[in-house]
Amino acid sequence: MGVLDWLLLVVTLGVLLVVAAGVLVVLPRIGRATVRAQAAVGVIGSTLERALGAIRTVRASGAEQRELAAVTAAAATAYDEGVSVARDTALVGVSSGFALQLTFLAVLGVGGARVASGSLDIATLIAFLLYLFFLIGPITAITVGATQLQAGLAAVARIDEIGELDVEAVTSTPASRARPTARAGAVAPVVVFDRVSFAYRPDQPVLREVSFSVAGTSQTAIVGPSGTGKSTLLALLERFYEPSEGTIAFGGTPLQDIPRDVLRARIGYVEQDAPVLAGTLRENLRYALPEASDEQLATVIEEARLSELLVRLPGGLDTEIGDRTLSGGERQRIAIARALLRRPELLLLDEPTAQLDAANEHALRETVDRAARRCAVLVVAHRLSTVAAADQIVVLDGGRVRAVGTHADLVATDSVYRALAATQLIAPPDHSARATAREPS
Repeated sequence: MGVLDWLLLVVTLGVLLVVAAGVLVVLPRIGRATVRAQAAVGVIGSTLERALGAIRTVRASGAEQRELAAVTAAAATAYDEGVSVARDTALVGVSSGFALQLTFLAVLGVGGARVASGSLDIATLIAFLLYLFFLIGPITAITVGATQLQAGLAAVARIDEIGELDVEAVTSTPASRARPTARAGAVAPVVVFDRVSFAYRPDQPVLREVSFSVAGTSQTAIVGPSGTGKSTLLALLERFYEPSEGTIAFGGTPLQDIPRDVLRARIGYVEQDAPVLAGTLRENLRYALPEASDEQLATVIEEARLSELLVRLPGGLDTEIGDRTLSGGERQRIAIARALLRRPELLLLDEPTAQLDAANEHALRETVDRAARRCAVLVVAHRLSTVAAADQIVVLDGGRVRAVGTHADLVATDSVYRALAATQLIAPPDHSARATAREPS
């Protein structure tokens, strides 16, 4: 086109650049609208998940209309943002077509005038217009590609937000190293907290200079008012977080020197929520130890008092289960059995009796007592009746260790523990009977 007539080329480029400038203003709007539309769709999903996941609570609270209104509002917002994306996308498409039509008219007008004046022959004008028609396909493709690029960049930006989150380093230790060669004795400390501090946010410390130790083949209870950092201690032991200050040693080795997979292979952890994964009961029990034998499964089923559940399930161990098919107590006992199956050096229990009735709570205490004969047990509880017989009780208050001792000592010397014990009406435990029953390491 430049060889045929440079003046007509300037007219073509001038018109196209003017319209392109307008399109470049609209394209970022498409990207921003796409981000908002994706966020709005996410809100629909989270709103539905909240309502459907707690459908009984919604119905029992008479909140159906409020939840319906919330879902409707989220859907309306997503609809509006989707329309905004479609409108701007259509505007870009129409603008590109308009630019080509306007360019054709401008070239035809200027070229016709030059043909009339004799400065341009008709054959050259026709050839130029044919070349102009050849531009329609590439310009349309560029416009469509630029529009799709904006939507893609918006999606990538959402993905990048996830990619920028801190993640654990993935390690893979040979199985021969993943299992300990020796266990701590009854006296040697398995876990030592030395002036450990931690904060989820710099301005809000959760733990402040926490120091205590957990001996092997013993039971240590962590108690205190809500929000004092009890569950955070367990999370630090599993290295879900790292201490802000101080050190934690496990088996005489600082935690940061132990690969996470090796550390977690030596610890049994029962979460407060005790989730059950979709699958069979066998798969749930063997989740942390896939190579476990049927004999090992039978042992932990008896220890965790799961025999009654096993008899009730139509397919036994191969019955498909899930959170919705089990009671809270059953989920709790499955999680405990899963942890015991690994024969850990350290057993962490976060509110293990929160969803158990009195009979199952008593059975669990017996299970924990048996576990404490072969490993260290660290249990977090609000129901102090489950930990009154512990060898050691650590009282947390305001993120600090307020006192350490036995139930009898703390009732006599610590006002916070005494108040907690009074509200729970704890009867003094029979330490002598438990000491007699304890097996040697």
